[in-house]
Amino acid sequence: MGNPRIIRIERGELEGVRPRKAGCNARLGEHGLTVRVPLVRLLTDDGVSGFGFSRVTREQVEPLLGALVDEVFSLQRGVDAAWKVVEYPLWDLAGKLMRLPVYVMAAAVAGRAVATPLRVPCYDTSLYFDDLHLADTTAAAALIADEARAGYERGHLAFKIKIGRGARHLPLEEGMRRDIAVVHAVRSAVGAAATIMVDANNGFNLNLTKRFLAETAECRLYWIEEPFHEDGVLYRDLKEWMREHSLSMLIADGEGDASPRLMDWARDGLIDVVQRDIISWGFTQLLALAKQLDEWRCLNAPHHYGTFYGNYAECHLAAASDSFAFVEWDEASVAGLDAPGYVIQDGRVTVPHEPGFGLELDDAAFRNAVESNGYCLTLIS
Repeated sequence: MGNPRIIRIERGELEGVRPRKAGCNARLGEHGLTVRVPLVRLLTDDGVSGFGFSRVTREQVEPLLGALVDEVFSLQRGVDAAWKVVEYPLWDLAGKLMRLPVYVMAAAVAGRAVATPLRVPCYDTSLYFDDLHLADTTAAAALIADEARAGYERGHLAFKIKIGRGARHLPLEEGMRRDIAVVHAVRSAVGAAATIMVDANNGFNLNLTKRFLAETAECRLYWIEEPFHEDGVLYRDLKEWMREHSLSMLIADGEGDASPRLMDWARDGLIDVVQRDIISWGFTQLLALAKQLDEWRCLNAPHHYGTFYGNYAECHLAAASDSFAFVEWDEASVAGLDAPGYVIQDGRVTVPHEPGFGLELDDAAFRNAVESNGYCLTLIS
């Protein structure tokens, strides 16, 4: 790819909307209709540019101006740790310079062949507590089931449902009954072949988790995510209880401020799915994690909700390992940012065979964002 120099760095934030407002989860209030996507674009002296998600400040990124690309990136090591804050723009730029999709580069790092077109399993992550305004549990369950059906019509065959209404937003018993009713209603709406996961956002304790799993057993959940704050003793108890009751769902955890012992529990089989955040961990570090999870036969399903960009970045990570389970899909539209080759059909995302991450940035829209809420740094020769 030669050795071009980075001569301009631009940052701007685009705004988009989801198809509907995203409600509460077990911990937090309404997530809303709007998504904000901070992007950094890098331009080299040979006229090639790459862009990607980054929250980097002007002060943090200024030393990158004038750097040679191979000083900060190589296919063998990915992005240097010092430049993790602009990792996605650098991967995209490297892909453009090499004329390769990032997923081909990721597979090469892992020593793997990759079929094209790449098609990656995904799940609809939009089933939040959108029902709290309803007093009737049956009506509430029907509302969430309708939302799941809308996702089904968009091509999804896997769905993650937020649970834990009794942790904060409803009285404990009422919340539990509604969680259970919602899961049954969604299963009925999307059919027996669909995959259903649930996410309690640490809103249960061990005994509540057991009750919930017992009363939704016939719904055949694929995984339960963050049932309670991660605890090796409680996870071991839950695993033993599930074996005694012939329940086969997986335990998923690892986003946010996870326990430093999480990876020990993944190695030992106390959790089955690791969900490190794709933005805070970064692509290079997640490639290394994927190799480790392959060895442990533990699944990898990175978290990214609320970033929008993660929908696409996660697809490319999938090519690097056998352990990748699902892309978390947070449906939205962002003016100025297009993904023309990404198509969801039959529960999978088809990934375009285009350089970098295969995304398109409208120049006028981004320049407006740079001027209104960002910055531009240019190398003065």
